[in-house]
Amino acid sequence: MLRFPTFHWLLLAGLMLLAPAAQAARTILVFGDSLSAGYGIRQDAAWPALLGKRLQEKKLDYSVVNASISGETTSGGRTRIDAALERHAPQVVIVALGANDGLRGLPVTQLRDNLSAIVASAQQKKARVLLVGQRIPPNYGAYAVQFHNTFGEVAKARKVALVDFLLDGVATQAQLFQADNLHPTAEAQPLLLDNVWRGLAPLLK
Repeated sequence: MLRFPTFHWLLLAGLMLLAPAAQAARTILVFGDSLSAGYGIRQDAAWPALLGKRLQEKKLDYSVVNASISGETTSGGRTRIDAALERHAPQVVIVALGANDGLRGLPVTQLRDNLSAIVASAQQKKARVLLVGQRIPPNYGAYAVQFHNTFGEVAKARKVALVDFLLDGVATQAQLFQADNLHPTAEAQPLLLDNVWRGLAPLLK
């Protein structure tokens, strides 16, 4: 029979004790665009990273995976959601897409279909979903109203939680935006997190 030094047995026992704790952590998948990807700022300053820190502070057993991509539209998100769900097996999915659809004036029907499909994919994997609403400037006219209303319509139809507007309290403050006037600064990220947190907290069972 093989015999191991006492140290090796202790090390093996320690690893066995640590393994379940690492596997027990549940996952929150952030599935968005540049507003969630931390465009133009340090990654550890972006609101998904701040979310990870808040979860630790509140001793909530969740880790955060940020699968956001700058420039992403809902069409792009629809093509990659299944792979992301398969890879990360999240218990909660935060869908924060649509801003690029709006800025490009893409059809609202396309936005609705894509968001519905993304949410449905997450629900099929038994994940709880938070849909994050977006707005575009009022100079887009009636389209801007239809665009924003679509998020609420999808949330109601799919019976998921909704954050009305990711940039609530930020959009009207020019000093909280980078030089491109599109992407929030690092100073704005805690406000974005607070907006998301109001819808997310009830889902963290």
